[in-house]
This record gives sequence, C-alpha cells and structure tokens, in this order.
Amino acid sequence: MGDRINTIITKLAEANDLKGVIDVADFNNADKLGRGKEMQDRLSNLVAIFETPALNFSKNRADGDDILGDAYEYLMRNFATQSGKSKGQFYTPAEVSRVISQVIGVNSAQSQSQTIYDPTCGSGSLLLKSADEAERGLTIYGQEMDNATRALARMNMILHGHPTAEIWQDNTLSSPYFKDADGSLKTFDFAVANPPFSSKAWSNGLDPAKDEFQRFDNYGIPPAKNGDYAFLLHMVRSLKSNGKGAIILPHGVLFRGNAEADIRKNLICKGIIKGIIGLPPNLFYGTGIPACIIVLDKEDAENRQGIFMIDASKGFVKDGNKNRLREQDIHKIVDVFNKQLEVAKYSRMVPVQEIEGNEYNLNIPRYIDSQEEEDIQDIEAHLLGGIPKRDIEALSDYWQVYPTLQQELFEAANRPGYLMLKIPGSEVKACIFTHPEFISYGKDIQAVFETWQGKHTPLLKAIQPGDKPKAIIYALSEDLLQGFTGKSLIDKYDVYQHLMTYWVESMKDDVYILVEDGWKAELTAVTNKKGVVTDYVCELIPKELMINRYFQTEQAAIETLETKKDEFVRQQEELQEEHGGEEGLLEEVTNDSGKITKANINLRIKEIQKNPLFADVDELKVLKSYLKLIESEAELNKEIKEATQSLHNQGLKKYRELTEDEIKNLVVDDKWMQALRQAIASEMDRISQRLAQRIKELAERYEKPLPQLTTQFEDLTTKVEAHLQKNGDGVVMSMDIPEGYKKTEVGIIPNDWEVYYISEIAKKITDGEHATPRRTTEGYYLLSARNIHNGRIDLTDVDFVGEDEYQRIRKRCNPEPDDIVLSCSGTIGRVSIVPSGLECVMVRSAALIKPDKAKVNSYFIQYILQSRVGQIQILQSLNQGAQANLFLNHIEGLKIPLPPLPEQKAIAQSLSDVDALITECDRLITKKRNTKQGTMQELLTGKKAWF
Repeated sequence: MGDRINTIITKLAEANDLKGVIDVADFNNADKLGRGKEMQDRLSNLVAIFETPALNFSKNRADGDDILGDAYEYLMRNFATQSGKSKGQFYTPAEVSRVISQVIGVNSAQSQSQTIYDPTCGSGSLLLKSADEAERGLTIYGQEMDNATRALARMNMILHGHPTAEIWQDNTLSSPYFKDADGSLKTFDFAVANPPFSSKAWSNGLDPAKDEFQRFDNYGIPPAKNGDYAFLLHMVRSLKSNGKGAIILPHGVLFRGNAEADIRKNLICKGIIKGIIGLPPNLFYGTGIPACIIVLDKEDAENRQGIFMIDASKGFVKDGNKNRLREQDIHKIVDVFNKQLEVAKYSRMVPVQEIEGNEYNLNIPRYIDSQEEEDIQDIEAHLLGGIPKRDIEALSDYWQVYPTLQQELFEAANRPGYLMLKIPGSEVKACIFTHPEFISYGKDIQAVFETWQGKHTPLLKAIQPGDKPKAIIYALSEDLLQGFTGKSLIDKYDVYQHLMTYWVESMKDDVYILVEDGWKAELTAVTNKKGVVTDYVCELIPKELMINRYFQTEQAAIETLETKKDEFVRQQEELQEEHGGEEGLLEEVTNDSGKITKANINLRIKEIQKNPLFADVDELKVLKSYLKLIESEAELNKEIKEATQSLHNQGLKKYRELTEDEIKNLVVDDKWMQALRQAIASEMDRISQRLAQRIKELAERYEKPLPQLTTQFEDLTTKVEAHLQKNGDGVVMSMDIPEGYKKTEVGIIPNDWEVYYISEIAKKITDGEHATPRRTTEGYYLLSARNIHNGRIDLTDVDFVGEDEYQRIRKRCNPEPDDIVLSCSGTIGRVSIVPSGLECVMVRSAALIKPDKAKVNSYFIQYILQSRVGQIQILQSLNQGAQANLFLNHIEGLKIPLPPLPEQKAIAQSLSDVDALITECDRLITKKRNTKQGTMQELLTGKKAWF
C-alpha cells in the first residue's frame, strides 16, 4: 500500500511541477510507519480520513474560492503568525491584499488574457487575492527567490483553481524571468508586490549602473544598502503604458533623502504615483513597523496634477499579537480612494505644487493632520466656574439632531461665553435617553433598518441551492451601507461592520448550509465515547430559537423550578457557612473535601438517636433542616430532569415537523434579523453614551472653581486638625492599659465600649446571586466585588440586569441606602456604603450587611471594617480555608468594638471629614494641574503674550 501511495503522489508531483515538494515523504518507510499489518492499518486509517464525506469539497465554494484552497491559506497564515520574522515575510495579510486589488481596479479587467504579475510573490497570497477580484479571471505570473516558498505558491495556485499560473524561482532583480522575444522585460496590465523591506543585498548579481533592462534610467539608482526603490522601479518598468500597480513599502520611502529623494522627485514629476495609503502598524508578519501602499498608474500619468493620500493608520482591531484591518476599514479605504473623497483627518488630494513646496517629501502627516483635537483646559472656567460654550458647541453634531436637548441640559452662566448644567451630572444620561428627540432619532434609525429588513427578508428566504454566498453578502452589505449613508451621528461603516462581523461569526455558515442542502432542519447525533447517542443538535436552528418561538411556557416552568432549587441550595450554603466550621454543628457530617452528603447526615442522626441522653438538640435540629433541604433539592432535580426531557422530546418532534416556511421564519426572522437589530441598538446606545460621558466630564471638570476648592480645602483642614486635637489623648502608644481602658480580643478600648459580633448588630447579612444572572446592556446595576472600593462604588465597569432578574435577585439581596457592601473575592475586604439613588443588586462575590440603625452607625462600621482591626480579622478568616473567598459565616463572626451610638456618629463624622479633605485635596491638585495645562496651551499657541 505504501508503494502505491508513493507512486500516486509522484505522478501528482510530476503533473503539477511539484517534484521535490510533495513527494519527499516516504509512505513505505517501515521505521516510521511500522511493519506488516501495523503499517497497513496505519495507512488504511489515513486513506479512510480522506474518504470521509465531510471532506468532499467538490461542490462547496467559499467566498469565490474553494474550501480546500482557503484551508491551505489558513494554514499558511497561522504558519506566518507563529514563525514571526524568519518566515512571516512570505505571506501578505488577506485584508491588505483585498485593498490593493480594489484600488488598482482589477475588477475592470475585460478578459482572461489580461495579465497580473508579482515580482516577489512569496506564497502567492497577494497575487491570488488580486486575481480573484477579476470577474472574468486573469493570466497570472509570479517570481519568488526562495525555492520552498515558490513551492508554497505553486500549491496555493493549484488549490485555488489556477493550475496554469506561471510561478518561477529566481532573483527578480538580478535574473528576471519573464521577458519578451526581444529580451526586454515583459510588461503586464496589473502588478502587485510586497517585497522584503529595506533589503541590504538587493544588488547581488546585478550592476545597477549597467542594468540591461534600463529600470533605473531617468529615475536614479537606489542606495546600495536599501532596495525599496529597486523593487518599485522594477514594477514601474514591468507595467504596460496604461498599466496599474501597487507595492507595499515602509514609510521611509516617502521621506528619506539623498538618492531616494531624487528617485521620488522623478516619479512625482512623471505622474506615475497615483496615491499613497498609510496603513496601521503591526499588520505584517515579518515586521511590526507601519507600512504604506504606493499606488502606481501609468495611464494619463503625464497629466496627473496631484497625489491622493489616505491616512488609514487608526482603523484596525487587535488580533492576537498582530493588528488586523476590519471589514469596515477595508471598505472605507476602497470607497474613499476610488471615489477620491476628501475626508477630514483621513484623506485629501495633494497638489503636486504643494508637494514641490515640501521638497518632494511625501510623508503623510505633512499633508493630513489625523491627530485628535486637543482637549483645551479653560483657565477662566477653572478660576470662575461654568462650562466653556465652545466645548458645548463642539458637540454640534448632536445638537443638529437634538435641537432642544441643549436648552434642557444647559443654561447661561453669569458671564458671556459660559454655560451651567441645569441638572445633576448623574441625571444627564437619563435625560438624554428619555428626551423626545433622542427617542425620535432612535425610531428614524430603526426605520432605516426595517426598510432594509423589509427589502432583504424575502430575498433571504428565497435562497436556494446553487446560490453564491459571496453575492448574497455583497448585496446585503452594500444596501445596508447605502441605507445609512448620510445619517447623522451614526457611522455607516460601523453599522456595516456589525453585519460583516455577524456574517463571519454565524450567518456565513448558515448560508453555506442553505446553498448546499436547502431549507432543511437536519439533526446531527451527538455521541459519547462509547458511541451512544446522547443528544441531537441542529446547526442551522439552535434549540434556543425553537424554545423561544414554540415552547416559552415549558421553558418558563423549568426556570421556575430551577429558581426554587437555587433557593434550597442557597439555604444549604448558609447553614454550612454558619455551622460548618471547626466545632460547628455540621462538622461531623462534612467530609474531607468539604461536602455534606445525605448518607453522612442519616448516619449521624442515627448515632444521636441511639444516645438521646448525650444528644445535642441544636445539632439534631440543624441536621434535620439540612436533610430536608437536600431532599427538597433532590425532588426538584427530578422534576427539572423530567420537564427538561419532556421539552427535549417535544423539541425533537417539532424539528421533524417543521415546514419550509417555519424554518425560514426561524432562521431569517428570529436568528439573523434579531441579531442584527440588537447590534444596531447597541450602536445607538454607544452614541448616547459618548454624549453623556462628555457632558459629565465637562461638568465635573468645571464644577467648583479653584478659589472655592481652595477655601473648602482650608476649612476641612481646620476641621480635621480640631478633630485630631480633641481625640489626641485617646491614642494608646504603649502596651500598658491606660486608666479608663480595658483589654479585649480586638485590642485595648475605652471602658464604655463593648465588643459585638457583627451578626448581633445587623438585621441581615447575605451575599449576592449565586446563579449566573441574565445580563443586559442597560437596566439595573449588577454589582460584583470589582465594583466595590473602600468608601465608594465604582460604576465605570459594571454589568446590568433587566426588570425580571432585578426583582428576582432582590428577594435574596436588596441593597438600600446606608447598607454596607463588602467584597468577598478578588481584592477581599473592600467596604463601601450604598449611596442613595443607586438601584442595584449583587452577585455572589459581594456581601450585603444591613445594620440595625437603632444600635449602630453604618459609616462607623464601614471605618471599623476598613481599619486594622477589621482587616486582620478578615485575613485570619481567609487563612482558615483553602479557598481565597470570604464566606457569610466569616463575616458574621467578625468582632466590632462599639462605643455608644452618639460617639459612633461623632467618630464617623470626624473620619468622614478626613475623607472629604483627601477628596478635596485630590480635586485641588487636579484643578491646578488642568489650570497649568490650559496656561501652557494658551502660551505655546500664541493666544497669550509671554509678558
């Protein structure tokens, strides 16, 4: 069998010019594959893999390319990613290749006889992506110096359906292969290249001054140690008189001097450079430096009066350790370049006369200022208060859409040029969200989407076998882009990206299924390791879609049972936290892994009942309570299992009964359109968040003028110094017990203070939701440990829940003003007070303490827990267990030294004044820093004289 495989592969290699590439493996090697039956079994299993029906790609085309070819490119991309500098240069990212192919107009090719050429083709990825843009195809030529990389390119061509492509191995600069009959360089309709950057050995085997192909005549010879312009000039010489090309080079070619400056000047004067596109950094696998695309066009070059420039350096997304152009970035670059659109801070047509004035320097920042506007600090506002009117006017895009919102938010200050916020900063977001103009704008945007949805829903439901996925997404995306063109505030390319992201993540796979198999809800069996079927899945229609449309009542019943079960589990956890520690009432039934089982409880109850005289009544009561909870949980588990199985069976039955129209409704209406509708809604939310955040930022910046802050700071300093003088005698500096004090388990305290467990002075101690809540993008705050900081609750990175989840969780945990919240995981032991107006619930990583206000002051308890007394106890509680979590029984056991209530309030007020002093100090420092920045901005821009 091994010999037969070798023979077949040898014939494939000979037929496809791949000798020495795919025929190097020996499938008859006994040392590596075993002998006799062992080899036969191993090779049989290998062949069986390729006989799998799932690997039959003969009918399946992906984005115009076959699946096998795309799989090969995927492997090359990952090889480039992992190989880094050593091998990464052979591969050009597909996104950059697509930009190049579209800006040089490959799609205008009229016949396959037209040619495309890559003088440094690497693995052929750039060449292939460019050629594929031509609807009628192109004749492909490429040259690559490295033999192994040339083999990759050859494989790539074959697997992508271009077996006739000519790929030659040799040095392009010293030994160009493609020549005409007279020995001159062959010229092409299109050329693309991503040569090695700044090659130091470019002239090996070549005397540039005597170049037989005259590539450097009338331009100049590139520097001996930098070959960037050598490759560019080779491309220029390889283009027909109306040829078009693009080359990727480092930014240095745009501004370096000496010989390169002369070459650049000659190229500009001849009009060959049509455009320059600055790309983001870290896109390419061989280097992290930013690069640019230089677009060449010989057609009508002598009449070219300018160079079109784009600064696309800020449009990308992080993808592992590299950056990547998004779909919206690609589309925007191509649209702007091909339509020659001038976009502020992004693109412009730069006249040759202006370039000449800059000594033919093409550095993009000289012509396009893409820097964000500096946030000006207004000195007068810092000194006298009020928000500068110019900062509000800078939000004019919003006021054009919401013309009366500005009047509802702001009023004139006591001097011209400044405004005051009418409402508290915390109410700005709510004011925006509920404003009629915001609601009206949201409806307008929704109407645009619904118009697009109404147009394309019938077309999507008409998908049939044989349709082209690439054509489908093109029609969808272009029409969506067109629909949102000209809409204020919302960026049409952001909307486009939402669709393209969803296409890649989910919709694309669905469409491939439909164009292969039609509208069928086919179930696939899921088996375990023994081959037993355990479930069925439908890739096209997930269970959730079926449940939401047909079985909402049944699902709600299951969720109700699960909620009841969670309550029983929570009660078990509370009992274990209260009685499960050392010498606790549940100690005897807790196994080595910390679990309590029904068997252990029953055994312990029998032992107690055998010796009733020595029985602990409390222990027996707790054991029976815990046993009842276990049994209740088990009964609910049984009900949940039965209800889930019933729902599963109903679902399977419904899958088999689905009509084609029902499948279309589920896929198009419930799956695709619902996902896209939510994406548009999130974009609307982002728009309003930006406005609210900016207004809040300005309000906080200028809320208190510098003189007022200084006065408050001085007043608080005086108040704190008075507190320190008053309370100074109470500080114990020695180990001796002063008169009027006593020694306790928490330290030395005054005689009229008492020590209490926190459970004795709290009405309720609980933690947050144990199950995973259903989160939403807005609604009620869902606090976790990360939101709790000492003395404050941070809402900058917070989750949300809807009304139903909020009401459900509040049954367990209902934070109210002046309650205490405590972090129980992560950074454990941070404490804050719940402020008024905060509607929130919590997850398990946070605990809630509801103090008995007749006994204690909440702020006093907060300070005690923040103090050394509280933090040492918390640390000791953590050291008792293997897990770094603070449990309720730990919190309940914390000891609090407590003075009479009036003294608690006085101490809490003193410490609150100190906190306020620190806050005002921070504000004062920030205010002075901003005032300094504003002064520098005015002095350094000439707005104020130095003297």
